[in-house]
Amino acid sequence: MSYIASKGFKYPITPLTQQLREELYTQPYSSVNFAAHRNTVAPPDNYHPKTVVLGAINWALVNIWYPYLRTDRLVQRAEKWAFELIQREDENTEYANLGPVNGPMNLLACYIHDGPDASSVQRHRDRMHDFLWMKSEGMLMNGTNGVQTWDTSFLIQAVVESGEAKNDKWKSMLLKALEFLESQQIREDCRDQSICYRQRRKGAWAFSTKDQGYTVSDCTSEALKSVILLQRLPGFPTLISSERIRDAVDTLLTMQNASSGGFASYEPTRGSEYLEWLNGAEVFGRIMVEYDYPECTTAVVTALNLFTQHFDCEYRKQDIRRAIERGIIYIHNAQRPDGSWYGSWGICFTYAGMFALESLACVGQNCSNSPAVARACSFFVNRQMPDGGWGESYRSCETGIYTPHEKSQVVQTCWVIIALLVAEYPERGPIERAVRLVMSRQHKDGSWEQEAIEGVFNKSCMISYPNYKFIFPIKALGLFAERYGNIDV
Repeated sequence: MSYIASKGFKYPITPLTQQLREELYTQPYSSVNFAAHRNTVAPPDNYHPKTVVLGAINWALVNIWYPYLRTDRLVQRAEKWAFELIQREDENTEYANLGPVNGPMNLLACYIHDGPDASSVQRHRDRMHDFLWMKSEGMLMNGTNGVQTWDTSFLIQAVVESGEAKNDKWKSMLLKALEFLESQQIREDCRDQSICYRQRRKGAWAFSTKDQGYTVSDCTSEALKSVILLQRLPGFPTLISSERIRDAVDTLLTMQNASSGGFASYEPTRGSEYLEWLNGAEVFGRIMVEYDYPECTTAVVTALNLFTQHFDCEYRKQDIRRAIERGIIYIHNAQRPDGSWYGSWGICFTYAGMFALESLACVGQNCSNSPAVARACSFFVNRQMPDGGWGESYRSCETGIYTPHEKSQVVQTCWVIIALLVAEYPERGPIERAVRLVMSRQHKDGSWEQEAIEGVFNKSCMISYPNYKFIFPIKALGLFAERYGNIDV
């Protein structure tokens, strides 16, 4: 955006853009005083209002820096460096870019710098199809170029933990999933990664595909767990070598925050939370630096624990032990007095509670020996709906206060079933009621309805994960059957 703004690029008006101007604005485009509306934001969109500090800086930039202090030499140096970073991002992501925000921006920057017929422009154009898709509501855009690695990893774990991986019926499917994860592991670091501000990525998995190229702590962890779980089963080949698995562990160990013991998503926290004073996004909160998340911390803790128990108990033994211990301390510190954890990547307290209880379970903490686990189970059981399910509104993410949904949700009910089972909650009744609800909503073809939205990021942006309605019922029902046996609706 800074490069495009600095260039002052304008495309000639076309009939289409003229029609768009007439459609989008409530007054003639030529009469709009854009400078006077720099801070005009619709109240529903103004989730994070600009601070006085940012307002003062913006005023100084507009009224002092641009007209009096911004020299041509500085402009040339800044534009050169900005475009070099754009090129590094394109190179490191095969032009997929981090997501559908900087992707189109980078396309436009290449259009300006390289020309409309340049190969860089064409490669960006081709990548736009990764994000755009058609549905009954019209053309929509994904938040990334997909969720392939994330969903594949969760599905493998659901099948394994439900006991169904031993069924030959699913072996071909699981083998293809393992082959996919093998093909999507990132095998090398970015060129001059410190120059382009990138985290180590050798051995990591991205959220979507290898091309996207960004290390994500929980995606790497969930993929690593899936690989270890499958490759240790009889009849499955070792597609990912010991060296590559250790590469993933090495990357995960670089991502723990020194001060808290928690794990963020893309990189450790690199700056102060005071940088949020400069947050100009308006629609998003807590975006200026990385933060600790119970979900990411749990993913890493459980992956490292699985690696030590079932793959290599000696490799970096002390480093892994310390990382797990500090991660568990963070999980305890992040728990609220009512027994809950705030979730940042799913809705909301339900999602984070499932993850947190999984991490505590992997180190032997359960309802019978841990007050923290007992409080968490009570938090869930006290919010069970009359029909036996659980339902939480996206409003919890925005307000930070648990807000019930008007109706129980299959996916969220399964999250709680999993949480109570791994926590070894002693009463079968609440869990069985929830299981019966999930079973009662299953269609004859084995599917479930797409209900309310399941995901979120940056507090206010909700994301749908359509495969969750398959993944988590499989895991929840399978875990229940492993513990208590089959039941009929």
